[in-house]
Amino acid sequence: MLIVRVELHSAITGQVTEIARMRIGNVGGTDALGDYRAITLRGRCREALDRGAVHRTATITRYPRLRLHVWHLVARALDAMGYR
Repeated sequence: MLIVRVELHSAITGQVTEIARMRIGNVGGTDALGDYRAITLRGRCREALDRGAVHRTATITRYPRLRLHVWHLVARALDAMGYR
C-alpha cells in the first residue's frame, strides 16, 4: 500500500502539520498492468485523518506500473476522484 501525506511546514514556527492523506492499494492485475483502489481521508489534521473516515474513492485499472513513475499513479487517482 502507498500512503501519500501532504504536510505543511511553517517557515515561521517550524511546525509540521499533516493536512491531507491518500491511500493507494494494489487490488490485482498483472506484473505489467496493475489495478488499484485509492481513497482520500476526511480531515485537515493528523488526529482527524487518523480516524480513517473515507472522503473520496477511485479505482485505477490497467495502470502500466513498470512503465510509468508512481507520481503518474497518484495523479490518475486524484483525477479519478475529481480533484482536478
